[in-house]
Amino acid sequence: MSLFKDKVLLITGGTGSFGNAVLNRFLKTDIGEIRIFSRDEKKQDDMRHDFQARMPEVANKIKFYIGDVRNRSSLTYAMQGVDYVFHAAALKQVPSCEFFPLEAVKTNVIGTDNTLDAAIEAGVKCVICLSTDKAAYPINAMGITKAIEEKIAVAKSRLSGSTKICCTRYGNVMCSRGSVIPLWIDQIRKGNPITLTEPKMTRFIMSLEEAVDLVLFAFENGKNGDILVQKAPACTIQTQAEAVCELFGGKKEEIKVIGIRHGEKMYETLLTKEEAAKAVDMGNFYAVPADNRDLNYDKYFKVGDTKRASIEEFNSDNTYRLNLEETKAKIASLTYIQNELNGIPNLV
Repeated sequence: MSLFKDKVLLITGGTGSFGNAVLNRFLKTDIGEIRIFSRDEKKQDDMRHDFQARMPEVANKIKFYIGDVRNRSSLTYAMQGVDYVFHAAALKQVPSCEFFPLEAVKTNVIGTDNTLDAAIEAGVKCVICLSTDKAAYPINAMGITKAIEEKIAVAKSRLSGSTKICCTRYGNVMCSRGSVIPLWIDQIRKGNPITLTEPKMTRFIMSLEEAVDLVLFAFENGKNGDILVQKAPACTIQTQAEAVCELFGGKKEEIKVIGIRHGEKMYETLLTKEEAAKAVDMGNFYAVPADNRDLNYDKYFKVGDTKRASIEEFNSDNTYRLNLEETKAKIASLTYIQNELNGIPNLV
């Protein structure tokens, strides 16, 4: 019997890449019901037809709820009878959040607050909030709002009663909606050169399946208020671009460098230096416990933490660096890539 046997799981932003990955993983298990909560009826209709065609015997486990995390009442309605929540709804694209930062606040900050309040009120047993490496030392609107999302989750966990709240923080999810690999594949097929920002830029990389694994690890092993991080590998953008060229027949010598865009870093951080000082090593993962100090700061003027001066952050420059062949193998293993190579349409 699994932890999800006969349980009801709600996924906010459920029509996205993560929601599709969860459905593919869980729909044929003994889970009772999976609720897809999102604001786009077209994407819901596409998802409905896709799973009815591919998994007709279990597609009736999917229930669709039109709503918006910005709208508390729509969440309250969808939360009734829910056991667990994976909170994936977010504005995730750096450029769009830079141009419309208040929209990022409404979805990533206020939307998270609404989701957690509705979950606690409904007696949900566990909520996992999906965050990003851009929340660590954030320099752009997307990262800043996701950092506040994490702060809200930790703050709510102190008073959440029987509802466990955890965050997962991860790097670039390859072939997720809006990510760079599908763009490169399209550029190659149109006979255009691949465009990249800066060859030496490094990024953590993981598959959608690994993103789901991290959420499940947090679900099973996280304590209330924890932020959980996978010890992910990284590669340079140049290496990633060359790997895609080799897989899809692109010309590596024609790769075009367009320069770093506004709001981008040369490398990303999964654990800040301050978090690394208190992180718990859990094998392939780190857990950052909640800061449960109260507002009585007097004692912290007298007692500090000397070891912080010698601890480094965990970032995409000091993690394991994949070479070209390793990067190519990791990309080639993705279902999305296999479908593209074999001419099978991808929904996401």
